[in-house]
Amino acid sequence: MAVVPRARRFTVEEYHRMAEAGVFAPDDHVELIEGEVIEMAPIGNHHASVVDRLNRLLVQRVGVRAIVRVQGPVRLARLRSEPQPDLLLLKPREDFYAHAAAGADDVLLLIEVMDTSVEYDRRRKAPLYARAGITELWLVDLPAGIVDMHREPVATEYRDVRTLGRGETLSPRAFPDVALRVGDVLG
Repeated sequence: MAVVPRARRFTVEEYHRMAEAGVFAPDDHVELIEGEVIEMAPIGNHHASVVDRLNRLLVQRVGVRAIVRVQGPVRLARLRSEPQPDLLLLKPREDFYAHAAAGADDVLLLIEVMDTSVEYDRRRKAPLYARAGITELWLVDLPAGIVDMHREPVATEYRDVRTLGRGETLSPRAFPDVALRVGDVLG
């Protein structure tokens, strides 16, 4: 009888136990995507500057109405995933999620800034976020100079997808009063 090899997929709990056991070095940039531990590419200067710019804009304009999380985890346990998107707007909580991880229901907006990871983020992570029920996703495509705004998740995709370029403005659905110019986002 032939045995067919298959990949071993990890749960979020196993992933955390591996981290606690020191399997990953402190400077490893990894995340759990659909049970696989994925090593992420190093963050370049342009990517980092756009994340910093978005952080400043969102903190200034959203204030205490949401928690702005930079490159922190969101737990999607039923999908065996714990990605670390570039930015999250989370529902405010007194404990700032110290006692329970942020999950899909806590996310008001998820932002991925893409430089070298454009195809990966579009083909692997965006469908994952849709399946998790993340209500709004922005993909900031640095090489193309655009922002794709995704809303209304259905199965593995978003029903409402709009591409915005320089000169246009976008607002998170949760905060329609927060208008960001694409040019300001891209720098």
